[in-house]
Amino acid sequence: MAFSTVLLDLDGTITNPYMGITNGVMYAYDHLGLEVPPRESLRSFIGPPLIVEFTRRGMPEEQAQEAVRLYREYYGETGLFENELIPGTVEFLTELKRRGKRVCLATSKPEKFSVRILEKFGVDKYFDFIGAASFDSSRSSKLAVIQYVLENTGAKPEECLMVGDRMHDIVGAHDAGIKCAAVLVGFGSRGEFAEYGADYVCETLDDVLKLV
Repeated sequence: MAFSTVLLDLDGTITNPYMGITNGVMYAYDHLGLEVPPRESLRSFIGPPLIVEFTRRGMPEEQAQEAVRLYREYYGETGLFENELIPGTVEFLTELKRRGKRVCLATSKPEKFSVRILEKFGVDKYFDFIGAASFDSSRSSKLAVIQYVLENTGAKPEECLMVGDRMHDIVGAHDAGIKCAAVLVGFGSRGEFAEYGADYVCETLDDVLKLV
């Protein structure tokens, strides 16, 4: 099937945010007076909404909300720029547009941060629509973001392909009636993709082009 609309996750799919995100989480723990976890143990923060991961680790709701605030305090000034493009991203986006595809961002990262990152790397021009989380958490899950994209673009689920690197991308896409291509360029694994039923597994972004 040829897909006319491609929804792209941000973290771990077209950018590598490892240092910025983990530094932000460590900043939050430190300013809450908590023991700061080892950086390598914080990889699970890349992908899901922050509040979900903080609470999953045992924080009460109110403390988790404060952790998110502290994280954003660091990330908005510094962590945002501790980031780099996944190799091949520019070529991938260029080819999607050459083929006439509608390209949309679909990320659980807040819109303000997402736009600044795209602008930093000069790739904002490739996107027809920015689907991202809201700061007030009214739109934070992957499903909510995908639905936001569909509502604002008029794209039909069967015409769309979600491209991401974590189980949240797969689950959100399937809940919205969209197929998902899971890419091995980020923080997911073949085991995770198999467990959550990714429709396609791609080694690189270039492999995604074979689907569209």
